Amino acid sequence: MSSRPLIVSVPDSQLRDTLRPLEGVELIEWDMDGPAPVSVIDIVVPPYMRPRSILQLLDGVTTRLVQAQVLGYDGVREALPKGHVYSNAVGVHEASTAELTLALILASQRGIADFVRAAEKGEWRPRPYPSLADRSVLLVGYGGVGKAIEARLLPFETTVTRVASTERVDERGTIYAIAALSDLLPEADIVVIGVPLTPSTTHLVDDSFLSRMRDHSLLVNIARGLVADTDALLAHAQSGRLRFALDVTDPEPLPEGHPLFGLPNVLISPHVGGATSAMMPRMARLLREQIERMQRGDEPLHVVVRSI
Repeated sequence: MSSRPLIVSVPDSQLRDTLRPLEGVELIEWDMDGPAPVSVIDIVVPPYMRPRSILQLLDGVTTRLVQAQVLGYDGVREALPKGHVYSNAVGVHEASTAELTLALILASQRGIADFVRAAEKGEWRPRPYPSLADRSVLLVGYGGVGKAIEARLLPFETTVTRVASTERVDERGTIYAIAALSDLLPEADIVVIGVPLTPSTTHLVDDSFLSRMRDHSLLVNIARGLVADTDALLAHAQSGRLRFALDVTDPEPLPEGHPLFGLPNVLISPHVGGATSAMMPRMARLLREQIERMQRGDEPLHVVVRSI
């Protein structure tokens, strides 16, 4: 165990207050709006949902771990200066993102947006909508978020098909490879996109992908905006053939007056999958675990990029 306290920087007083008390730790606040307050920081926690470019402020700073507050790490390798280890926030956002996914699916399936629009006009407008029960759901992306979504979908009496980067088998059966999408898309009532953003998944959801989906099916994107081609989304949405529920868009934020906003078959939330009351306690729990591991001399958890 180190004889000196660990120096841990957090971006705001909320995380600082949630972490306390911590033995053998000196907490400092650094929101990364300017240079580092000290040249040696054992663990740096960058601000939530800020551009990856702020990681360039770590140039010249000695760290042992950069602990992100987000799951996605697209662009980190390009922005992170040499000499740093970067971990993502596994266990922090999966439950909340899965909750929002189910909320978007249920709202879309059961016509909640239509009811709200009618109520705002003082109108009573009942009509039948598709159920979630007995629907086939295709999960494209089967990491922590995908598994959390599946766990919440199954009690709704759905049939869930899983797709990941490579084919494998688990206790529930086959997890298909991305290459199988062409055959799987026409069979799904609901398609949920939860893949990480990589060169191979950029614009995965394009005109060809959407054209393979069955009429009136629902596409839900809780991954990254760039996973979908916005022009293709708009074309298929304007045709009325498909329905969409989008927590992420490209560009983001979606500009005021963008045509996607005005379409009755499109439900948009402003990238709030992980933004719930669960985030801060779970982030503090993860950070405490990383601190304790460092104090014991153990390797950090969830390392996704090493720029050494």
